[in-house]
Amino acid sequence: MSVGVVLPLGAEQADLHTVGGKGESLSTLVRAGVPVPPGFHVTTAAYRGFVAGGLDETIRAALRAEPEEASAAIAEAFERAAFPASTASAILTAYAELGSPAVAVRSSATAEDLPGLSFAGQQDSFLNVTGEEALLDAVRRCWASLWTARAIGYRARHGVTGEHALAVVVQELVPAESAGVLFTANPLTGAGDEILINAAWGLGESVVGGQVTPDSYVLRGESVQRQVADKTVRTVRAPGGTRDEPVPTDLRWLPVLTDDQARELAALGRRIHEVYRRPTDVEWAWHDGRFAILQARPITTVVPETWNDSLRGDYLWTSANLGEAVPSVMTPATWSLAQAVSLTSIGGHPMAGNIGGRFYLNLSLSLGMADAVGAGRFARRANEHLLGRIDDDLPRLPESRLTLIRLALRAGRTELRAERELRTRLPELLDRGRQRCRDLRARIAATGTAADLAALWDSELAGLLADARLLSAAARTVGVDQSRVRARLDRLVEPAEATALLSGAHGAGGELASLGPVLGLAELRAGRIDRDTFADTWGHRGSDEFEVFSPRPAEDPAWIDRQLATLGTGEQDPSTLLARQAQTRQAAWHRLRTRHPRQAAKLAPKLDKAAKAARRRELARSEFVRAFWVFRAFLLRAGELTGHGEDLFFLPVTDTVRVLRGDPGPLTAVPARRAAYQRYRTLPPYPTVIRGHFDPEAWAADPDRRVDRYDARDTTAEPAAEGIIRGFGGVAGVVEGVVRILRDVEDGERLQPGEILVTTVTNVGWTPLFPRAAAVVTDVGAPLSHAAIVARELGIPAVVGCGDATLRLRTGDRVRVDGGQGTVTLLPSRS
Repeated sequence: MSVGVVLPLGAEQADLHTVGGKGESLSTLVRAGVPVPPGFHVTTAAYRGFVAGGLDETIRAALRAEPEEASAAIAEAFERAAFPASTASAILTAYAELGSPAVAVRSSATAEDLPGLSFAGQQDSFLNVTGEEALLDAVRRCWASLWTARAIGYRARHGVTGEHALAVVVQELVPAESAGVLFTANPLTGAGDEILINAAWGLGESVVGGQVTPDSYVLRGESVQRQVADKTVRTVRAPGGTRDEPVPTDLRWLPVLTDDQARELAALGRRIHEVYRRPTDVEWAWHDGRFAILQARPITTVVPETWNDSLRGDYLWTSANLGEAVPSVMTPATWSLAQAVSLTSIGGHPMAGNIGGRFYLNLSLSLGMADAVGAGRFARRANEHLLGRIDDDLPRLPESRLTLIRLALRAGRTELRAERELRTRLPELLDRGRQRCRDLRARIAATGTAADLAALWDSELAGLLADARLLSAAARTVGVDQSRVRARLDRLVEPAEATALLSGAHGAGGELASLGPVLGLAELRAGRIDRDTFADTWGHRGSDEFEVFSPRPAEDPAWIDRQLATLGTGEQDPSTLLARQAQTRQAAWHRLRTRHPRQAAKLAPKLDKAAKAARRRELARSEFVRAFWVFRAFLLRAGELTGHGEDLFFLPVTDTVRVLRGDPGPLTAVPARRAAYQRYRTLPPYPTVIRGHFDPEAWAADPDRRVDRYDARDTTAEPAAEGIIRGFGGVAGVVEGVVRILRDVEDGERLQPGEILVTTVTNVGWTPLFPRAAAVVTDVGAPLSHAAIVARELGIPAVVGCGDATLRLRTGDRVRVDGGQGTVTLLPSRS
């Protein structure tokens, strides 16, 4: 039976052939009595009528070209083609009967439910469409999206042939206060008796598109397990569509759903499960005290991978220093790059590991080898400054001393080869790094085919990755120099003076790269450099700069203005702070030279060497991060050229090269890896120190968990000293003030001058905030961590590596920070 160009949303005739997969599903829900926003279908008959006037011939001719060229030609033809008057009249009549509201206009493909394929996201949808002209334009653009390069390529790769047609669903837009996704069987565990709900503020696009980490609710019967996330972004209505905006501070950590709301939504999910009689993925919205179901489609349960190298043996792991460099859960692409630039195993034992998506070092192996060759005491002292205090009760490796000596010699030879290569090549790598990376990003953007990009990997990018390994080695070498000098200073002077004498690593020209962004901002504000120069110099440095999935600051046009808004002025100007610290350093040097002239003479060249090594380390790290921007650009372009978009961030980089060469095999692993990534991202940061087998989810679910360390032999939390938080004395000095807890560097404008900055971890992306702070306190860190180094240069008291400062303190608390003793003391509030 033939149908018209428009059908009611719940029409019996609404089948896959007529209204596409999305439309058929919504029609099924309407007839089952599920609360679905009112709307109508624009059927495939309307599409066929539109292309029958000659567009069908244009499409066939265009498809003889490459997908990019074909897509451009078809899009231009669709734009020029006249909209059939009878079709327009039928659509606008249905729109008027709906009340002419703001609507969502969504593509609905007839191929959406083919077995084994997912066409989700292949065609376009448009939200907040208002008015007759805008509605017809949105329908036309949906039709045209059947022929994007990505959709053409996807169908070709999966052998989808024959006639293609597209339906469109028009529904009243729900101005959602909150929205998200519900799974009627838990895709993270495969449990059929659990419902998983993801929820965030605003429209649901921020959840579906992955821009926000949502709250998670797992329901089994009436039981609700809730994990509240830091929801930084929400999608809201805007003229002509939608936009993303920051979530107001008072909502970021507020649960999106109450337990009762979660149970009500779960009940709707169970009704939908009964309709489909199989696990179902449901998009929902909450507005005006009611839930609305926006879409539902059957799913195949995906059990995520397990990323947990702690299961490989009884080892002592640490993320100190690493935790500030890589503060988030890594995508598989980032982890593959990290493995490529570091020595990840020796003799079958991991040197570095991935625990729940986070980067850890295996101290059992490095210190076990050091003990075997008689260097254990020295290694512990050096590592204490780099990584914090180390357990005396180190897990012993199941190896003989002779085997450990052989492993140590093997590792030593590798490091010596790297050191020799560094001496000859590092100056060149540092000197030409910026121009080299700029040129490579331009060449990546200019590639026209997947084969071209694969060839560029072979000819240039693989070499950049090898050089990044050298830069990584250079960034690890300075700690020994700093540790040796600090140990000698500690025997001669007080901690405050030792700290002052070790400052000045920025040099006369401000060469310390960790300070570069804040000094560059000061130069920009003073008019001595322009915005383009600043962005070119520092646009690669950010708070999550090693994660290739994260955008670089320079990709955000508003980034510089936000940084300038948080930069200190007057007494908090970075130049003022550096000058003041220089005076303190000179006074400390005068006292040392007066009291210990012979020792001072011996220490002078060593201090100079340590400062130069610090500058080398920080510059190497900066160029290392710049290379990671190139790898991000490579993955983004690979996603564009293959039509697989962000999926490629969930593959090792070598697998992406295989995909570029036409092998789709690696893509089968993407759903499980994406599920693992999303699962681990919902968990809080793990303890800095881990001993033995560690289950991230079990640890996160324990209300009495320790956040500083975990020992599989004893998980009992040690009682905290009343009113006192202890860490490492990063920078000496005593300050009293008001706490400001910051969970994210994007909240920096909330830090008021003179407040005490308390956060989980800092890195170079936080540097512009330091001059505004009276003191800095972090959960993660060690004496040579970023927070300690930068605070030392600016003369700001700091206590790092506290473990649980962000849990025990609240914004507005008054505290005394003693950087020399490494303590933070809670003070009585002033009445």
